[in-house]
Amino acid sequence: VQLVESGGGLVQAGGSLTLSCTASGTGSIYSINAMGWYRQAPGKQRELVAAITSDGNTNYVDSVKGRFTISRDNAKNTMYLQMNNLKPEDTAVYYCNLDFTIAIIEGLRNLEVWGQGTLVTVSS
Repeated sequence: VQLVESGGGLVQAGGSLTLSCTASGTGSIYSINAMGWYRQAPGKQRELVAAITSDGNTNYVDSVKGRFTISRDNAKNTMYLQMNNLKPEDTAVYYCNLDFTIAIIEGLRNLEVWGQGTLVTVSS
């Protein structure tokens, strides 16, 4: 399973961007547990920004509530992060994450995979 992100870039404060994360090689997946967007700013730890479960439940870090929206299109194996009213403090490398289960001879096994990251820069 591989994840490829796109959609990052430079935007002025107050602007919008939409990030996409497309999964490939998903034929081996038994079930998807959750998908999420994380970010890591320079000198800071990676943090969870938004997550969506297999049944569509979402959660967000407080700092982005009301501004960011996570969604997924199962037919396209793609997850999105719509980011509105961006602030300079949103500047970071954004990573998508997939938490999934595969079926092997020994039983079910949980795995996770990360995308390569996409840089979002918000200028003031």
